[in-house]
Amino acid sequence: MSVAQPIPAPAKVDNYLTHDRGFMSWAFTLDHKRIGLLYMGGVLTAFLLGGTFAVLIRTFLLTPHAWMFKDKVQAHLFYNNMFSLHGAVMVFMFIIPAVPAVLGNFVLPLMLGAKDVAFPRLNLLSLYCWFGGAIFFSYVLLGGVFHAAFGVQWPGGWGLDTGWTFYTPYSTNYASGTVPATLGAFILGFSSILTGVNFVATIHTLRARGMAWFRMPLFVWALYATSLIQILATPVLAITLLLITAERTLNVGIFDPHIGGDPVLFQHFFWFYSHPAVYIMILPAMGVISELISVHSRKHIFGYNFIALSSVALALLGFIVWGHHMFVSGQSNLANTIFSILTFSVAIPSAVKVFNWLGTLYKGSIRFTTPMLYAMGFILLFTIGGLTGLFLGALMVDIPLHDTYFVIAHFHYVAMGSMLFAFLGGMYHWFPKMFGKMYHERTGQIAAIIIFIGFNITFLPQFVAGTKGAPRRWAEYPEQYQKYHVMSTCGAYMMTTGLLIVAFNWLHGLMRGRPAPDNPWGGNSLEWHCPSPPPHDNFAVPPVADDPYNMGGWEYDKTIGGWVPRSHEISPSETAAAGRTRPVSH
Repeated sequence: MSVAQPIPAPAKVDNYLTHDRGFMSWAFTLDHKRIGLLYMGGVLTAFLLGGTFAVLIRTFLLTPHAWMFKDKVQAHLFYNNMFSLHGAVMVFMFIIPAVPAVLGNFVLPLMLGAKDVAFPRLNLLSLYCWFGGAIFFSYVLLGGVFHAAFGVQWPGGWGLDTGWTFYTPYSTNYASGTVPATLGAFILGFSSILTGVNFVATIHTLRARGMAWFRMPLFVWALYATSLIQILATPVLAITLLLITAERTLNVGIFDPHIGGDPVLFQHFFWFYSHPAVYIMILPAMGVISELISVHSRKHIFGYNFIALSSVALALLGFIVWGHHMFVSGQSNLANTIFSILTFSVAIPSAVKVFNWLGTLYKGSIRFTTPMLYAMGFILLFTIGGLTGLFLGALMVDIPLHDTYFVIAHFHYVAMGSMLFAFLGGMYHWFPKMFGKMYHERTGQIAAIIIFIGFNITFLPQFVAGTKGAPRRWAEYPEQYQKYHVMSTCGAYMMTTGLLIVAFNWLHGLMRGRPAPDNPWGGNSLEWHCPSPPPHDNFAVPPVADDPYNMGGWEYDKTIGGWVPRSHEISPSETAAAGRTRPVSH
């Protein structure tokens, strides 16, 4: 009788997670994948901080009369610091860096077939700038909240009650924390600039053999357009913040009219950066959605060239429409008219993307995976946000809606709803590649539906309240608007529940998820041609690029739960079933 021999344990495969061990190997890593994960830890922490204060704001506004505090002065000071912290942290520490710094850092070199970014040390420096600026920024802002709530004043914790825009005259005359807060935002801006320079250099110089410009994945196109905005627009914000600091410390008249300055000049400088910054938020998200829509509908992207060039068009048009934020600032009627017309032009490249995504879905083999649910939610939320932006671009509509909750709802649909859905969808899409583990699919789907419903319950009532004149940024408000605030608060609680389920799902996947196949979705861009998780150097042999949206070369293998290269010649019927169209011309 033969004795069964013990099965040898599989050899451990070296990957970027196990290549080096210890704190120092992470703190001084030059590996773009590890830097992406470190960014992810920081960005998600910022999201937790900003989201906590978002829930506090909604709780504060449950009643019209600032019920959290008996002292009205204390209540108003707490509220002003709270919404300033929420906005500043969410914009500068989460929405702007999330997709480029996390998903971009991890995926971009893999998509290009490169071993790393062009300047690995510059990449590490951008990470240090982000963490340094974020810690300083948060410390200053939290000081004001704690001082208002508990009377605790720690050294250097001045606080900020100007809102995230640092508008003058509040930032020049009243807020004690303006100078340190602007210094924190200044440091964060350097991180954004360095990342943009690195991505542009990487895309120009490190593309794989066969990857012409019009064979790049659309996520790469989106990151390229975003990087141009980061490089050109962020220095304007940096100079503006330095001018505020100079005015506060040297008493030089720049924005303060009491000493010869012009507060409207600040608005021009700030929005010349901040409107392009909207596309720093949304363009990378659009690139993520292009990947998700194609891969999870098993169909070649529709209108590749139009989607690619519309990213560049959005980047360029974003620089010439800043004046629509200033229709009530006193600028001339001619300037208002020109900026209104230019605002409508921005809708064209945005609509091109939406129509091409819908064209990709048409007759596709759609799989309602968790990433696909987030992608479809993105399309609806972005469409609502974009159309309401056209309302605000019209002079006769914008003026009565200015400084109402209609603007709050529009901004959150565009900047938060769309970007957050793309970020979560991208994280689920590349989660198996990042960690080599699969998350629980049904839990991910349930969380996506809860977040989508909660988001709309939160912000749709604000459109109605805004059309009825509900003022934004008021700690106390007329009682006729209470029902809208109660609905918004209930939606915020629901959305928070969904996000907590997402966090649980990711942690469960990391600890107990089944091993991920190299290509769980059947994508054809180069990141799916390397193991999961990727090796330290990404590719053992330099890859040769193919059409990234040609799905016909893969077949599903049930034994591994993933897609593998076809082992036989592809027949015409199989090509049609895979949804492949003619290769992209280049």
